[in-house]
Amino acid sequence: MLNRNLRKKLAYLILFFFLPVYIIVAVSIMNYLGQLNIWIELIIYVLLGVLWIFPFKFIFKGLASR
Repeated sequence: MLNRNLRKKLAYLILFFFLPVYIIVAVSIMNYLGQLNIWIELIIYVLLGVLWIFPFKFIFKGLASR
């Protein structure tokens, strides 16, 4: 199990490095797919916006509490 200090550092690394890269990749994929129906695009963006957190859930869990 990771201690709180290491989890905080990993969370910052994820938020400041991985998340912007993930956003760029997601938008690039959406541009590659071309123009879709607005509702389908909305569903895909919402799913992509939520799915990134699942692999990192254990790192962020419990960081908000003192």
